[in-house]
Amino acid sequence: MGKRMDVHSGIDSKLEPGIVCRDLLQRLTQESAELFGDNLIGIYLHGSAAMGCFQAQQSDLDLIFVVERELQDRVKLEFMRHVVEWNKEAPAKGIELSIVRRKFCNPFVYPTPFELHFSIAHLSWYLQDPEDYVEKMKGTDRDLAAHFTIIRTYGIVLYGEKIMEIFGPVPREDYIDRFLMRITVDIPLDSVE
Repeated sequence: MGKRMDVHSGIDSKLEPGIVCRDLLQRLTQESAELFGDNLIGIYLHGSAAMGCFQAQQSDLDLIFVVERELQDRVKLEFMRHVVEWNKEAPAKGIELSIVRRKFCNPFVYPTPFELHFSIAHLSWYLQDPEDYVEKMKGTDRDLAAHFTIIRTYGIVLYGEKIMEIFGPVPREDYIDRFLMRITVDIPLDSVE
């Protein structure tokens, strides 16, 4: 296992000095490291903030948290309490994050199991019934194929091990399937001639 970075070294060295979310990313990294302890392998920024096309009024903050062991519901509840607070300071579209276990990252498993997911679309569910949310917001997510591909190309380590040590290659057929599944959900194939 590689040596973990200081919780601020990824942020200070990789993000543009003027990025509006720098303080938020530093705080969420610090608080997550304290909450998860030695179970936290890494926190990885991807999406527009990592690719250099972030726009505060149109972008969200995309994060992947990698842990070693399964998370207990009480830890998820505490984490979500923080997420709701962080989300108040996030860009207009909020924070989108998934927590995945290391063993599903390399070799890549598809569809990828996740421990917890959050986006602004799920905020009201969490606020109405936090216990139900953390119990049921787990499963598999085909979108993680695209997220991991972006991380391997553009990702920024906010905390933890190097990207190429954690994220294995995403097979082309899994990456393509993710988009085909999205099309068939949006436009059923039986309606296309």
